[in-house]
Amino acid sequence: MNLARILPVAVMLSCVWPALAEQVQVPTTHEDFFQPGTQPEPAGMQAFEVSIFTCTNCHRFEDDDNPDEMTAPYENWSLSMMAQSVRDPVWQAAVTIANQDAAGAGEYCIRCHAPMGWGSGRSTTGNLDDLWVPDDTDGVSCNFCHRMVDPVLSAENPVEDADILQALVDAGTYPDPAHPGNGRFIFDPIDTRRGPLGDVVINMHGASQILYSPFHSEAAACASCHDLANPVFTWDDTTQAYELNAMDAAHPTQNVYEMFPEQRTFSEWLNSDFASTGVAFPDGRFGGDGHPDGVMRSCQDCHMPKTHGANCVWWSNPDIGTRDDIDIHAFSGGNTWVIGAVHDLYEPYYTGLSDEAVNISMQRTADMLAAASDMDVSQSDSQLDIRVTNWSGHKLPTGMPEGRRMWLNVQYLDGDGLVIEERGGYDWATATLDEASTQVWQCKQGVSQSVADAAGVDAGPSFHLVLCNEIVMDNRIPPVGFTNAGFEAIHAAPVGATYADGQHWSDTIFSIPVGAEQAVVTLYFQTTTREMMEFLRDANVTDTRGQIAYDAWVARGMSAPVIMDLTAISLDPVTGIPGDLDGDGVVGVDDLLNLLGAWGPCSGCPADINGDGTVGVDDLLIMLANFG
Repeated sequence: MNLARILPVAVMLSCVWPALAEQVQVPTTHEDFFQPGTQPEPAGMQAFEVSIFTCTNCHRFEDDDNPDEMTAPYENWSLSMMAQSVRDPVWQAAVTIANQDAAGAGEYCIRCHAPMGWGSGRSTTGNLDDLWVPDDTDGVSCNFCHRMVDPVLSAENPVEDADILQALVDAGTYPDPAHPGNGRFIFDPIDTRRGPLGDVVINMHGASQILYSPFHSEAAACASCHDLANPVFTWDDTTQAYELNAMDAAHPTQNVYEMFPEQRTFSEWLNSDFASTGVAFPDGRFGGDGHPDGVMRSCQDCHMPKTHGANCVWWSNPDIGTRDDIDIHAFSGGNTWVIGAVHDLYEPYYTGLSDEAVNISMQRTADMLAAASDMDVSQSDSQLDIRVTNWSGHKLPTGMPEGRRMWLNVQYLDGDGLVIEERGGYDWATATLDEASTQVWQCKQGVSQSVADAAGVDAGPSFHLVLCNEIVMDNRIPPVGFTNAGFEAIHAAPVGATYADGQHWSDTIFSIPVGAEQAVVTLYFQTTTREMMEFLRDANVTDTRGQIAYDAWVARGMSAPVIMDLTAISLDPVTGIPGDLDGDGVVGVDDLLNLLGAWGPCSGCPADINGDGTVGVDDLLIMLANFG
């Protein structure tokens, strides 16, 4: 098959530009990124050569009357980022830059985004052009997931597991089950399918039977690719920093918590009440109609909700495959726009996407984001109190740190409905956020001075993901059941923010301007910032993937922010200016000196602007917000 029919022509016509003179590629090798688990092309392994189109014979059918309520696995999977993980132009651009920054680093990315190509030995260089087999572009496919094996030996799992795990022990590549991340998956070397249903009576999969695997219903099945740490760095207790390892050698331990944390989504869940007791949602916000108790426990409970329907069709009669516990293979998450970009760049024959499918996928993502939080807004004298509560099973937002953010937009309206003041304004024409005026929740990673000197890049906050070895800030809202000790143990503690044990919400206070009669408060989420996309475009000096990603981002609305919550409340009149302590109508230096002089416990004094009994930083921030 002609590769030009699968990859965009623009990607194939790549050009090579001179490398940046000041940057030095870190001399990593394949060994630096080695991870235990099944290795590519072990002796006796059947390669991943089962096309997704083979699965569509029985697992693809549409309900023309209710396209948004379809239950067939293929229809839902094709709408997800799991299916399009290789075609994702943002990821492709990031892989190019990763290879520029550290030799062969792309191989570490490919193992999770293109596991079939990786498992078949086509990613040793880290170069995306080596994924030449058409099915490599199907991302995290049916054949891959349904060949995964539980790393924990159990009597409940298929008896075949014992030999598979023992072979890894004998080869010295058995992964520590306590650290399942970093793409350390295990898959059946023989093409035998597995799944969570123990009562399948019709089998068309070529094997003697479909193996019952409770592992496929457990959150641990998601851990290998949703708990990621950079093995090029090791935590040093002496320097209290992540230091570069010696090159051309695997990380000295299997402990992912000793490596620099890129993403900790699974570990965040593991240290939440979702993992221990489960969290009940009587309103059914996540679970679909297949979870009558409304208790969410695993990743699958929220991201693969159960429902009634069919998961296979037999002789064009889906009723034969109808059940009450169908797992919808939607995998909805926080990517609001890339599905549309994939549809723009690739032929629908390969992606399974259409205009209607893209709209369905984007709506599902918006619904998932809306369900992830609640927002409460109230007035207290001259201030607006806003509480955002995280109801997801991990930090909010979670996942990739590059560009994901959540923020508050507050518009104060006068009696005529005109905006007299705005916090967190967003310029939709330039994709620019006024961060200084509002509360933004995000994670920012950075490069230490020592790594910057070695690699020839700027120290500080950075999008050079493979070079980052510092958490510059992480004020994302923790999940239900958060404890500081638990998150410190997984090196995911808040940075630049403080949350008490058990706190899964964040409070923000804004001063209310004189003349405001209404406040409209919106909680926004954005998948990819302008700054991130400009970096991918400008830092790419190897091929055109950065420009392709940037152009796709522009064409798809520049990752337009999505509303998670919106509330409008009427306000009682505010007659003075918060912070105008001397009443002269201006908040100035005289007021600032007054406040500093009253610093500390000061119940009832004018400098206690928010009335909490203490003159402190919160009062100073309110004053500075009205300065002038």
